[in-house]
Amino acid sequence: MQLIKINKLSKVASLVALLCVGGCATNQLPQATIHASKTTDISDYKYLIGPGDSLNIFVWRNPEISGTFVVRPDGKITTSLVEDIDVSGKTPTELARNVEQILATYIKDPIVTVSVGGFVGPYSEQVRVIGQAASPQAINYRENMTLLDLMVQVGGLTQFADGDSAKLVRVVSGQQQTYNIRIDSLINDGDISANVDLLPGDIVIIPEAWF
Repeated sequence: MQLIKINKLSKVASLVALLCVGGCATNQLPQATIHASKTTDISDYKYLIGPGDSLNIFVWRNPEISGTFVVRPDGKITTSLVEDIDVSGKTPTELARNVEQILATYIKDPIVTVSVGGFVGPYSEQVRVIGQAASPQAINYRENMTLLDLMVQVGGLTQFADGDSAKLVRVVSGQQQTYNIRIDSLINDGDISANVDLLPGDIVIIPEAWF
């Protein structure tokens, strides 16, 4: 009976292998694109609106069309007058001017202000930490954020991390660039010279040490 079970399992495994040879190999997923941030200089950072953000849109002298709106996953909002307004990737000031142009069709000389709550932002503006961090995650970029600030927020390194072999991935002029960073020297040895400025969209990859 045991031999029969093994033979049946072998036939199933062979069938799966044949199916993969015939179909699996041809169905390849496209490589993901890392979208560049609009911020290329830390001295010129402006917050960009993204899905999940809460927007308070105030239209002066028109409280009935003012309100709070959550940005949908597709980067749009719907107001009482206008559906599907694209808001993701814009600054609050840019959005306010856009909404004024849209509302000018319905009311005379609209004056709009936009404030943001929640601060999720688009993926291109977040900083991601993967690998041997204590708490790998995507973090909302903050003005003048450094590698040290980031590591404090993710709880430092695990005991298995090779922090001085870590990499920082950044899109520069449309091209993906990889830089060596020394996280272990920074947070365990206190070598402040290893601290570097971060930009929105940066990805930090921390490998496991080979013992």
